[in-house]
Amino acid sequence: MSPVTLLLRPLRNLSRRLLDKWVELRAVEPDINALDHSALNLDPDLPVVYVFPYQALSDELVIEQLCEGRGLPSPTLPLSIGDMRLSHSRLRLLRHSRKGKGLLSRRLAQLIEALENAPDEVEVQLVPVSVFWGRAPGKEFGFWKFISADSWRVTGVLRRAIAILVHGRSVDVHFGQPLKLHEVLREGPEDQALARRRIARLLRVHFRRVRTRLLGPDLSHRHTMIRNLQKAPAVQDVISELARDQNQRPARLEKRALRYGREIASNMGYPVQRFLAHALKRLWHKLYDGIEIRGMSRVKAIAGDCELIYVPCHRSHIDYLLLSYVLFHEGLMTPHVAAGKNLDMPVIGPILRRGGAFFLRRSFRDNRLYGAVFDEYVHQLITRGHPVEYFIEGGRSRTGRMLPPRPGMLAMTLRSFLRDTRREVAFVPVYIGYEKVFESLSYQRELSGASKKKESPLDLIRVLGQLKQPFGKVYLNIGEPLKLGAWLDETTPEWQASRHQRRPEWLTSAVPRLGNEIATRINAAAALNPVSLSALVLLSTAHHAIESSLMQRQLAMLVRLAGKLPGRQDHSLPEGTPEEWIAHCAHLGLVTLRPQHLGELVIATPEQASLLTWYRNNVLHLLALPALIAFAFRNTAQYTLQALDEQISPAWPVLVRELFVPEAPELKGDIAATLALLSDEGLLEHQPATENTPERWSRPVASQESSEQLRLLAQPVQPTLERGYLLIAALLQHGSGTLDREALETHSGALAERLTLLSGLNAPEFFDKRLFRGLLDTLLELDFIWLDDNRLCFGEALEDLQTRGRDLFDPALRHRLQHVRLRDTPDTPEDNADSADEPR
Repeated sequence: MSPVTLLLRPLRNLSRRLLDKWVELRAVEPDINALDHSALNLDPDLPVVYVFPYQALSDELVIEQLCEGRGLPSPTLPLSIGDMRLSHSRLRLLRHSRKGKGLLSRRLAQLIEALENAPDEVEVQLVPVSVFWGRAPGKEFGFWKFISADSWRVTGVLRRAIAILVHGRSVDVHFGQPLKLHEVLREGPEDQALARRRIARLLRVHFRRVRTRLLGPDLSHRHTMIRNLQKAPAVQDVISELARDQNQRPARLEKRALRYGREIASNMGYPVQRFLAHALKRLWHKLYDGIEIRGMSRVKAIAGDCELIYVPCHRSHIDYLLLSYVLFHEGLMTPHVAAGKNLDMPVIGPILRRGGAFFLRRSFRDNRLYGAVFDEYVHQLITRGHPVEYFIEGGRSRTGRMLPPRPGMLAMTLRSFLRDTRREVAFVPVYIGYEKVFESLSYQRELSGASKKKESPLDLIRVLGQLKQPFGKVYLNIGEPLKLGAWLDETTPEWQASRHQRRPEWLTSAVPRLGNEIATRINAAAALNPVSLSALVLLSTAHHAIESSLMQRQLAMLVRLAGKLPGRQDHSLPEGTPEEWIAHCAHLGLVTLRPQHLGELVIATPEQASLLTWYRNNVLHLLALPALIAFAFRNTAQYTLQALDEQISPAWPVLVRELFVPEAPELKGDIAATLALLSDEGLLEHQPATENTPERWSRPVASQESSEQLRLLAQPVQPTLERGYLLIAALLQHGSGTLDREALETHSGALAERLTLLSGLNAPEFFDKRLFRGLLDTLLELDFIWLDDNRLCFGEALEDLQTRGRDLFDPALRHRLQHVRLRDTPDTPEDNADSADEPR
């Protein structure tokens, strides 16, 4: 051992003791609680060498402490291979030359040379290790520049010492997958120099991906970025055209472009991110009982290879705060979030902007310059590697269901990708579910006709006033990511040939398909929680009251059914027992438990029932197919598989598009699988095929409890079918080519509202105009109707759809719908024929 090493050993031991007392690990990947040989995929019979990206004593000491505390091989163990002797099992990837270039470290070069000359059975596992002292993008922060966390620059001794003092309680450690060095050398070229460069490249790529995933790309100064927006060719072209067409001075338009850039651009700052992370952590513990996260490994698997676009569903104002908080604490770079201009208000706006929000106007179709600046800003974010987040629904869902995707941001993202396809863009669908959302009362008022209340800083005070209320848990599920290039290859093979065009012809049809696919993936990752399950059952009863014992059995059946349904299985199921779920809903104030000497009852007051519709709509899509099948048996006692397929197949595409259900490649196969599940649960009786009769399924006799369970399963799909019946019937009554879209949407909404009032229901979401708008879009897409001079036209296909759909309803229900529909219009021969079998 050299004299220098002997002299430095006491100093190293003292440093380690100090770090042991001071350093606190915030996150370790893999999970710190499961960190062992199996978690790191280590072979316990092979020696381990830890590889650091560059030399840093503090990093080495942290890893020594962690490995020894978790029973992993220590970096202090000596290593011997052939004639090579190392006093420890750690090395750095790069060393810096006098010219400032990174060169392969001597120890790594020696190790590679020793293995090249060693027998084949000699092997060494290289484990790349990254240590982050806090996290901050590489941006100027004044004094924070000197004491802030890791950035893309290699930290000097002074800055690292200050960072240890400031960020010692917020250290992230990332272990990479082990690399068997001899195995890699045998697979590579025989040339030793090429082999060494290949090893170094593999390790450099790993370290760069981890750093990009955690820190994001380098952030240029906001002022510089805004200037770049103004100078971008696309923006300059619009300025030139407007100057020529509107006879304006280009200098004036350039000043306006700068003003738009300042209005739009975020000003992400690490100090604010850290402040928000700590503040939000306290808020979640005060407001909610916890956050359940599922599927985050999907993001981490692609974060280093793709530009990430997070696309959550939008149910609450706190969606973007929640997702950014979760990503920060999962060791991922927080995204730049598209927020409405209405949120750029005093106090709140500057905080959101520094937390990563960039603001957009609700509409800028008539402002070409603003549109060009915004489009260029989104392009720069994506091409520079910044993760982006936006809500494809546009605004928050007041009904609780997924809203039809808006094309604006999706089209901008698609055009940006076409401009630069060197890096894959991946959409990350995120489902966020709440057991109780604090905006529910305002949603009900807006659906009932009240105008949307303008946001103000006082809203924050009102939220703080609700902190004493119970709000249950929040569920955040990551769906299956969609890689844009691969999706275009599959759905639009011609995209490569025309990608250099500004607006290729296929873009108009590709954007809606992309939106529908993303919305479907979001819904596929839904979380069934106690509140949404209870809403599904309780709202299916006649008077929103049910015996507690029956409700418990129905809840358990729904969970079993949801866990076995055919198709995608990205959704999550609740833990616990049905009895606990009901008690939890009562604790949240969403149901009422009423003891009774014959057995406890579960009741929803009119106010509670109105609120529960929002939570039911969150998950209605998951059970859409079994609900539709159960609904078909309400009016018909038995079906063969062929007859049932013919009965429900016309209605199924409508449900698929309204509820964004994954469309089955073979609907008949999914129907057969679902029938088997319902038979296993005792909700249907299965009669196998005989020599004289085909295989059949029949509903239980009315006196059995399973008959009531089948009815409860069917009820949630009825409002959607009723809306479709009313809209199509209204269009058929007025005739082809007589109504435009606006008139039909208004008339259908009025009919639906009348139906709820006559039925004594308090369900304003039933006559939400946007649902009728989406239904019309579906009928247009499926070619049941078409537009001619802005008038809605139809043929025999729509009449056949109405006839087959009418058979789903029992006579009493058809009579009620016709009573509402025909009250102010004369009977048609078709209606008179249909009502001949109605009860008098």
